[in-house]
Amino acid sequence: MPKAYWVAHVDVDDPDTYARYRAANAEAFAKYGARFIVRGGAQTEMEGQTRARTVVIEFPDLEAATACFHSPEYQAAKAIRDPVSTADLVIVEGYEG
Repeated sequence: MPKAYWVAHVDVDDPDTYARYRAANAEAFAKYGARFIVRGGAQTEMEGQTRARTVVIEFPDLEAATACFHSPEYQAAKAIRDPVSTADLVIVEGYEG
């Protein structure tokens, strides 16, 4: 079964509140076996448009990635993030080829 990934592009308006979101999302990510691959490192926009921050999170499979997003634990963390950021997020199944 292929792994799955959250790929997010985020603009943050309030770094202090966003730090509270990062602390709050740890519970959900631990529960669903998430592992950060990219967490807001330096980036260079090569084509198109993106946001200031890119995050890639690996999950054991698509079911875990989706369940994490919909979990009460993540939704509580997301409620902290939503007022202080703008995000684009996709959940994508990995390639095993």
